[in-house]
Amino acid sequence: MQEKSVITREVAVAQGPFAPGHLGELTQIVDFDLVDAVLEDTGRTQRRIRVLPSRVVYFVLALAVFERVGYRGVWSKLVAGLEGLPVAWPTSGALSRARRRVGAAPFRALFEVLAGPVAWRNTPGAFWRGLHTVALDGTTLQVPDAPANRTTFGTRKAKGGGENGYPLLRLLVLVETGTRAVLGAVFGPFREGETTYAPALFGHLRAGMLLLADRGFDGWELMKAIQAEGADFLIRSRLARTPLVLRRLPDGSYLSVFGYGRLPVRIIEADITVAFADGSRRQEQWRLVTSLMDHDRYPAGALVRLYHERWEVETALYSVKCTLLGGRVLRSGLPQDIEQEIYALLTVYQALRIAMADAAATMPGLDPDRMSFTVALETACDQIIAAAGVLIETAVDMAGSIGRALLREKPLPRRNRTNPRSKKRPTSKYAASAIGEPKTTRRYTLHTNVTRPQSP
Repeated sequence: MQEKSVITREVAVAQGPFAPGHLGELTQIVDFDLVDAVLEDTGRTQRRIRVLPSRVVYFVLALAVFERVGYRGVWSKLVAGLEGLPVAWPTSGALSRARRRVGAAPFRALFEVLAGPVAWRNTPGAFWRGLHTVALDGTTLQVPDAPANRTTFGTRKAKGGGENGYPLLRLLVLVETGTRAVLGAVFGPFREGETTYAPALFGHLRAGMLLLADRGFDGWELMKAIQAEGADFLIRSRLARTPLVLRRLPDGSYLSVFGYGRLPVRIIEADITVAFADGSRRQEQWRLVTSLMDHDRYPAGALVRLYHERWEVETALYSVKCTLLGGRVLRSGLPQDIEQEIYALLTVYQALRIAMADAAATMPGLDPDRMSFTVALETACDQIIAAAGVLIETAVDMAGSIGRALLREKPLPRRNRTNPRSKKRPTSKYAASAIGEPKTTRRYTLHTNVTRPQSP
């Protein structure tokens, strides 16, 4: 006779029709009091208790966690761990109406409460020579091809006129490089450029921060606005510029001015060589513009190496687009529902980053960006289905089930790896073979040579 094990457990959730309103262990971050507060502040609290009360907020957040699943499928995951409790089984139409009844405002308020730095002074990788490093960048998300979405957001223009592909939404985020937590986000129609949206994020900058940004953000007005918030910047500039060399510095950098003398800057020019493990090489020429004028405290070579931290914002955007969304088109057919969906995605993303940072804090010296976002997401999914960790019954557990799953992975030091970047998605999977780019990541070593300007 084969032995067997019997496991019994208790589930602690809210009462009555509020019971399905949870997010598993992430409910400890997006807690009931917080959700109720934003519903009250935005005037979205229910006037009477319905089968689907206003805490349907948790259902919309669960839609962001289970992006590949339909409405009824997501509801079944929320109630899967509530066996024995009387729970409703609403139709997809009822869930859609409840979602629309709550609107986007509570989700925007919820995200704005959770958004912000999560690193401590001793968090590895969060600070560089006393400066709190943050990064700014943007991306596009595909939205359903509905007339209202096409009118509101716009699409890429096709060659020869007309429109091409799905309507697109442009999203910009400001990210803490040490933890990849989001400090702020702004989004809107694709037809507006990234530099148009960027100033809306500068209000999240503070004195002591160093902003890293890519080419395109090197306009002197933008850099002046960054300094107006008390922050410094390190931005890659276009090579088409011909900066004025005012004074050469011992480390190879030089002083210059942008904006017809309105903005004093320091410029670093460097040759970057990427040597791949297969023997091939790629060379690039960089020009970095910074407000850090002290070449002794902030040497040129160190700033070039620091600039690579800008890629942490690319990783954050990848986590949203590919890990949470799975590369799929957003699910909402109306612009107002898309606004709600984006804020729900960002709220779930930020909650996971907070959980990851809390787990890293339990192991001194562990860099939070070495932890797996995918592991955190999958563990959070399991906790939602089991309705586990919804309420804190005993002492606060900084790691929790999500943290323990992350720490079991034994994060390894980062390896230098590069992914092929495709400019355009092919119409056929077979056409991709003609691009000529490697289809897998490649190991590499990086060589930097700071160059000096030829003439003043």
